[in-house]
Amino acid sequence: MGRTVRDGLRLTAEQQQLVELARAFAADEIRPRARAVDEADTESPLDVWEKASALGLTSFMLPEKTGGGGADLLTQALIQQELCHGDIGIGNLVTSNGFFSAPVEQLGTPEQQELFLGPLTTVRPPLTAVAVTEPGSGSDAASIRTSARREGDEYVLKGQKTWISNAPYAEMFVIFATVDPRLRSRGVTAFVVPRDTPGLVVGPPFRKMGQRAIVNAEVFLDDVRVPVGSRLGGEGQGFAGLMRTFDASRILIGAATTGLARAALDFATEYAAGREQFGVPINRHQAVAFRLADMATRVDTSHLLTVRAATLYDEGHAVAQESAMAKLVGSENAMWCTHAAVQTLGGYGYSRDYPVERWMRDAKLEEIEEGTSDIQRLVISRGLGAR
Repeated sequence: MGRTVRDGLRLTAEQQQLVELARAFAADEIRPRARAVDEADTESPLDVWEKASALGLTSFMLPEKTGGGGADLLTQALIQQELCHGDIGIGNLVTSNGFFSAPVEQLGTPEQQELFLGPLTTVRPPLTAVAVTEPGSGSDAASIRTSARREGDEYVLKGQKTWISNAPYAEMFVIFATVDPRLRSRGVTAFVVPRDTPGLVVGPPFRKMGQRAIVNAEVFLDDVRVPVGSRLGGEGQGFAGLMRTFDASRILIGAATTGLARAALDFATEYAAGREQFGVPINRHQAVAFRLADMATRVDTSHLLTVRAATLYDEGHAVAQESAMAKLVGSENAMWCTHAAVQTLGGYGYSRDYPVERWMRDAKLEEIEEGTSDIQRLVISRGLGAR
């Protein structure tokens, strides 16, 4: 298990049980598969997904009224950290349906929530995806060009999405399109689109630096017709729902990266205690000892920022700044800690026979996805006057 953070949280018996379940699953099922999944490159470990589903680890975050676990965001963050301590790519895969669920919960009617989220709580749930990013639109989500043209009781979607997580396996997509690009954010609208809808085509999987357990691809929409009943919220409400989704997902990225950084700390600490140079274990040398101390401090900082943001979210506060801080600090600390672990192992850290080089590759994604570090700093700076 390694080191845990002493944060003063008083968990309920149910929360503690869920955290321990996730911790055991990460150790027994996720960590042993991580290297093989990384080397496979473009294949998600669906057998691990099915085992996680049988334990409720793919649906604990879904609404209780649709058959899910109904966990609050703090509980989700604690579970996310444990799963990603095993492997951040596989951990993120296990909980990926929560990202699909968020805009459906934010914007959908009770009937839509039951229709679209109910299947995700079954014994063998489908994988899902959220399609926002486009070739010409990344951090600026208001500038998406995928069009949604209404024709009677249907919308016709046309455009291209890229870097869509789970796309090769997803059976349902939340597609963000615009009813009028001149309106920017006020035109963005969300739709649930089944994979087998005519005109929806998924491209070949991308080859990536890290986090290969989640496979990404392009999604092409060529006059895809969806009923009005598949629109989430009203026209132009999609952007606000997306931003609220990011408030939660960025906190969960903070939790995921804390788990990754903690894994790097655990491995480096154990290695430094057993590796001898100049007649003593290298953790007796101040340069190494101070590096480990900095790693431990960064792990705790990431964790505590995440816990604060999740707690405020659960209490109903606006948390755009706090969630941005959790993601910014968590992702950059994970990058720092995994690099420090490679440095502590020296030549072995550069070897693919040890996990730390993989963890460093995995960490880089989190400084980019769902808003780069620059975007997080922009969100934080713009909110300073309101604090």
